Amino acid sequence: METSDRKVRKLMEEYEKTGNLSRSALRADMDRKTARKYIACGQMPSELREPRTWRTREDPFAEHWSACRSMFEDCPELEAKTVFEWLCRQDPGRYQEGQLRTFQRRVRAWRATAGPDKEVFFAQKHEPGRRLSTDFTHMKELGVTIRGELFDYLLCHSALTFSNWEWAAICHSESMVALRTGIQETLTHLGHVPEEHWTDHSSAATHELGEQSPGKRGYNAAYLDLMAHFGMTPRTIQVDSPHENGDIESLNGALKRRLAQHLLLRGSRDFASQEAYREFLHGVLRQVNGTRQDKLSEELAQMRVLDVDLLPDYSVLRCQVRSWSTINVKRRIYSVPSRLIGSTVTVHRYAEHIEVFYQGERQLTAPWLRKERSHHINYRHVIESLVRKPGAFPAYRFRADLFPTAAFRWACDRLHRDLIAGVADREYLQILKHAATTMECEVDRALRRLWAEGKTPRLDVVLAVCPRPVPVLPVQAPLTVELHQYDQLLSLQEVCR
Repeated sequence: METSDRKVRKLMEEYEKTGNLSRSALRADMDRKTARKYIACGQMPSELREPRTWRTREDPFAEHWSACRSMFEDCPELEAKTVFEWLCRQDPGRYQEGQLRTFQRRVRAWRATAGPDKEVFFAQKHEPGRRLSTDFTHMKELGVTIRGELFDYLLCHSALTFSNWEWAAICHSESMVALRTGIQETLTHLGHVPEEHWTDHSSAATHELGEQSPGKRGYNAAYLDLMAHFGMTPRTIQVDSPHENGDIESLNGALKRRLAQHLLLRGSRDFASQEAYREFLHGVLRQVNGTRQDKLSEELAQMRVLDVDLLPDYSVLRCQVRSWSTINVKRRIYSVPSRLIGSTVTVHRYAEHIEVFYQGERQLTAPWLRKERSHHINYRHVIESLVRKPGAFPAYRFRADLFPTAAFRWACDRLHRDLIAGVADREYLQILKHAATTMECEVDRALRRLWAEGKTPRLDVVLAVCPRPVPVLPVQAPLTVELHQYDQLLSLQEVCR
């Protein structure tokens, strides 16, 4: 059994105290002959141990190692586990799962002594108050839900690279509107403006220069206007070089882990509203920023105070209302009131919704559609025309949008089952118009009741269950005239004279 350095140190301490070899060996739990050897040489076992230059067992991979080495030389990105699995397929039964660690150690040793050179990353010296980095990062992996539905969103994440002070704004796309909103939220909470703003080559800030400069990208005019407004110098990393923005990339991962831990402490990932989750997110950011105040103070001393007004957090678009009673906003189709057909409307495109204006008056608000070529059709905008032209209903391009709830879909299917097609379409459109002119929830409740009872939702049946409201004139008190009040007025007139 090999003697440890700890026992020898104990032996030396006891021998120095007593000078008795036998007693010192007994207290160090060591044989007397072994104790005499170490006292005589005055060295530890680790100092006497000679490095082993021979193998204790045969190399199990000797036969295939040359082929494996060639694979690693030709493709350095290959992982040892992948090649080991290939070996197991090439020679079934020869290698076992327990030999994977041995093969990984063999590959690691070869790469360290004879493998290809690796890329060197150079630590950078950050100056206080100089650089603010921004990046978009997907957050779906956290599994946050809003009232039970998965909340699929991004963060526009910004950080000062010297102090790591950070802020983040919720968004749903890597757009210029989202970038402007994120930067302005960051500068508002910071209260100061750094010298430079760094970002990657997202389409929000840059665009391809085209054939004149293939592979290169230039700044978007809207991004340059944003930088000029706040007096920051725009900077971008090289194309396909995310490590150049490594500080914010690293903080992206750290923020996700921190949020995941706080969600575990909270005990639930479900929130009552998006605003409630935003407060949770910002609470976590305020907490972690509180630990960075010393370096942040150095940064604030070097930065300008934010002394300009914020830009509108929307972009302005002009759209023509087509004969379909729709507008096309960034390749997304929205319905508008039919009275606007042929007019040009102004659209304010926010990060999460749009607002449509005509001559300064707001006409509608609708959620921003995240996917291109998607549509948002409000049946109230087209139902009057459809009632007059029921033949257009079966082949209407946006027919699916005319079923606001599952009960309306059932009503249409049931009418088509029990009636001829033309009559069924006319009755369903009348039911839909009734929902548009009264309360959709009440009509939905009536349809669900008929659904449960197994009755056909004819228009007269629906009206019986959910009648149209009858306007009732308010009861007014009878007008009574007291003539003596006029006498009082006349007497006051005489006094004034």
